[in-house]
Amino acid sequence: MNVLLVGGSGHVGTMTLPYMKERHNFRVLDLNPPKDESVEYIQGSVTDVDIVQEALKGMDTFVYMVMLRPTSDRSSVADFPDIIANYDVNAKGLHILLHAAKEAGIRHGVYTSTFTVHERTRNSYPYEDIVPRDNPGVYGLTKSFGEQVCEYFAREHDMSLIALRITGPSTREQWLERRNQPKDSSVHIWWTDEEDLARAYLAAISVEHEGFDAVFIAGDYEQNEINLSKAKRLLGWEPLTHTLAL
Repeated sequence: MNVLLVGGSGHVGTMTLPYMKERHNFRVLDLNPPKDESVEYIQGSVTDVDIVQEALKGMDTFVYMVMLRPTSDRSSVADFPDIIANYDVNAKGLHILLHAAKEAGIRHGVYTSTFTVHERTRNSYPYEDIVPRDNPGVYGLTKSFGEQVCEYFAREHDMSLIALRITGPSTREQWLERRNQPKDSSVHIWWTDEEDLARAYLAAISVEHEGFDAVFIAGDYEQNEINLSKAKRLLGWEPLTHTLAL
């Protein structure tokens, strides 16, 4: 399968691509080249319509990995460049990509969402469809808008779109260091290992699916706070890194 990784040179793309490239053919669209020079690369912005259309040629599906790191907890203290950048990346660029994909006849795709669509002081995430998207920061707000854009294209244009609400994406080295750290009492982050994350993307790329679904992807293998049953049911996914002899 030919897969376009939009924003594939970033943190998540760099850590997951080595696990995924043996399964599919990947092309990266990004402002910066991927670390792996063997991967096909198109330079450009997701807000550039011509570049997006060019990047989608010959592709069967796509994974949207473009994102900004959260810079503040409250939109009221975000500065204007932060607001503009988050809307460009998390809403406008995604809308352009989905429209171009629809025009190119591509029906299925994966959106990298985040647990930050939710207020992060929770210590219980019982089910994706009932936990409100209520984060007050501009990053969480615009990532939530991205999910709503996906919902719109699934509903109005019969597309199949899966939003992976990932949390704490970590390289293996980071995961080994972080896994035994005590949980912060105010912001709960369940670190997700790079290999577990790559398996989630591979499952979401290939699954037979209709409509829109958001799915929790987290390293909470005992499901102390996060119910991962939808990931298991829909994608056949669960975190496995903790079972390896590391």
